[in-house]
Amino acid sequence: MTKFESIREDFENALKRFEEILQERKNDIVRDSAIKRFELVFDLLWKTLKAFLEDQHSATCVSPQSCFREAFRLGVIDYNDGWIDVVKTRNNTVHAYDAKLADEVYAKLPAALSLFKKLKDALQP
Repeated sequence: MTKFESIREDFENALKRFEEILQERKNDIVRDSAIKRFELVFDLLWKTLKAFLEDQHSATCVSPQSCFREAFRLGVIDYNDGWIDVVKTRNNTVHAYDAKLADEVYAKLPAALSLFKKLKDALQP
């Protein structure tokens, strides 16, 4: 199993857990759990994308933004302003201890899930 295959499997499993929590009725615990799962999925997503770009395109990237840019450039994913919002949302999760901001982050998670699923499909063999 290649590094890409291994991390893709971890990403797909985390994505399933993220989707599950977003189907639960919202309360503070569900909101906080969803935000943490979002963080995990995001981190696995960009690392999966990094491994894919290295393995399939001999491309290099060192950050989420550079990986998304490279994926756009190579046509792995279509450009979508939603990706910029996802990165900003991920950056805001460090401040999610603030209930108002946590609610704002939580409201953006369904859109992130949709993008994550599209990327998952794009990375299938």
